Amino acid sequence: MTEDDPAGDTFGVGIHVTEAEFQFVVHVPSDIDSGWTDPEAFQGHVERVVWDRLDREATLRTISRVADVGETVTLGRVTLRPDGTVVDATLDTPDGEAADES
Repeated sequence: MTEDDPAGDTFGVGIHVTEAEFQFVVHVPSDIDSGWTDPEAFQGHVERVVWDRLDREATLRTISRVADVGETVTLGRVTLRPDGTVVDATLDTPDGEAADES
């Protein structure tokens, strides 16, 4: 993938359940574009994209009912360019409510 590639990078996203908290997880591909240089800004951007498309409170409430400690619940995937442009987002709440956007 190059910075000139309009397709962007696709990241899997989910919520990992621990005894104390829910952890937002981003699965990063090994061939990620070198344009991603700030890990904190990247993580924050991916989280905003997800919560702009899914109801955060309802999603986390559902996860608390259906997932056990140690499990990671997959929410879907988000495709982004290093400039922050959302190319695609295919996300589902754990109960199956889809939120797709291109």
